[in-house]
Amino acid sequence: MAAEGGGKEANEIKTQFTTREGVYKLLPNSEYSRPNRLPFNSQGSNPVKVSFVNVNDQSGNGERICFNVGRELYFYIYKGVRKAADLSKPVDKRIYKGTLPTCHDSNALTATAESVSLLVGFSAGQVQLIDPIKKETSKLFNEDRLIDKSPVTCLKWVPGSEHLFLVSHSSGCLYLYNVEHTCGTTPPHYQILKQGESYVVHTSKSKSARNPLLRWTVGEGAVNEFAFSPDGKFLACAGQDGFLRVFCFDTAELQGTMKSYFGGLLCVCWSPDGRYIVTGGEDDLVTVWSFSDSRVVARGRGHKSWVSVVAFDHCTTSVQDSEAPAEFSGSDEDFQDQVQFNGSRERANSSQSRLSKRNSTDGRGVSVTYRFGSVGQDTQLCLWDLTEDILFPLSRTRTHTNVMSGETSTNGNNSATPSNSPLPRSNSLPHSSGNSPNSHKPSIVDSALIATGVSKFATLALHEARKERHLEKDHKRNHSLSYISNKSSDKLNQLIGTRTAKTDVAKTLGTTLCPRMEEIPLLEPLVCKKIAHERLTVLIFLEDCLVTACQEGFICTWARPGKVGLLSSQNPANSPSGTVV
Repeated sequence: MAAEGGGKEANEIKTQFTTREGVYKLLPNSEYSRPNRLPFNSQGSNPVKVSFVNVNDQSGNGERICFNVGRELYFYIYKGVRKAADLSKPVDKRIYKGTLPTCHDSNALTATAESVSLLVGFSAGQVQLIDPIKKETSKLFNEDRLIDKSPVTCLKWVPGSEHLFLVSHSSGCLYLYNVEHTCGTTPPHYQILKQGESYVVHTSKSKSARNPLLRWTVGEGAVNEFAFSPDGKFLACAGQDGFLRVFCFDTAELQGTMKSYFGGLLCVCWSPDGRYIVTGGEDDLVTVWSFSDSRVVARGRGHKSWVSVVAFDHCTTSVQDSEAPAEFSGSDEDFQDQVQFNGSRERANSSQSRLSKRNSTDGRGVSVTYRFGSVGQDTQLCLWDLTEDILFPLSRTRTHTNVMSGETSTNGNNSATPSNSPLPRSNSLPHSSGNSPNSHKPSIVDSALIATGVSKFATLALHEARKERHLEKDHKRNHSLSYISNKSSDKLNQLIGTRTAKTDVAKTLGTTLCPRMEEIPLLEPLVCKKIAHERLTVLIFLEDCLVTACQEGFICTWARPGKVGLLSSQNPANSPSGTVV
């Protein structure tokens, strides 16, 4: 296999590609897969997923990788570009019967070299909490499938929490769990806590604390993926009904909505500063949506089939002005400190101050570039640059070649907070002024805990210093009806009536929800290369590499420019040999 070239066949697998930063190269010795290195027969199986966690190991090998292939789940020390992968020594390996792992997530807040809290979701709806280092199984949630019988589509630990996690299902429901609570031996009964346009939030009716704490029913069809904003305040949901819905997580207020060009949305991610959201789906497009302006900024066309994953490259995303080039800066440890839930969740570090200044109208020349990537079922990797002439078409007239900083930063997760000065294109929303933007809104987590009638659990809320609050009066607008348990026949009749008022897809085209193709800029990919034989299911950007995976079960490491020499300088004598994808 060779690198890119004009005369090569279109179906040839690429092992390197070039951007303005330099050449990205595939590292065959850093490939992770099942120990036998044989391609997995993926027909009818769940997508291969990969998750990482850093255990802060003093030896410098703190990165851990978890991936599922068919019925198998593996947990390895990830050596990346530093050293060849040794597949003969997994930290943990599990083979499941009767159900398949679909997704997983480790708690970065509590992870150590001796213990990791790893959540695993399954095709039958259960969620397992395991410790792959201690090789223990702590708990099994939804064991009897009394909460939801549909497959788990996505799960994540709530940022800054040691005990709370959120799970989405193909039923269209999301559930908030507490690892310290049981699920009960009977199906949960719910009461409405909050409702709005195309969504409803329920809390469990129980005299004692039990899981789930909350149930969100969002839109029509499955919630395929969700993502928390970098500061943990907001929740973006990509639905099979084609809608992106963004909520304030604490208050369950709907902040914004977008509609795909057609078909379902399959993936979603936030920009490192929380200003933009990118989605991908069955329309073969990537769509960039401005959170602050609630509008579609651009679409990207380069894939030939459904887009499986979208992700921002925090190391290449940059901001520079005419006085002194600057980028996102800081360390991963700084970011972990930032995402802790506290009374105000302030973001006042120097890099955010710089970002706010560079988005102000002080007359200085400003250059902003966001780099993000996407992979799809067409087996192609695409890289995209989102530049200021796309973001601010009316106020700036720069070209693509003038906005990219040639440097990269080391921080991947800085979250920008608007400064106190007026920002025409800031991350500010009308409701989010002041140090504590939602201080006047009751937290739905607090409300759910109060509703159980058990005061001793009221301290399990997301904020450490919250005052007792009262539930707001429910908004009686459009919302979904799934799994509603309510004794009021009048309210039930009202729900049935509003259920019929679904959003007409044809009427959304040409509106701010879904602009026509000619109404917004169309991005062309910076790179578009075929890198696998089977559909791609993973794209993760790390500091010195990017990681992809295909449905055959091969997890590939691509060294960033200038990083490939780290592995080649190692002694390859113990490097495993096998199929290179």
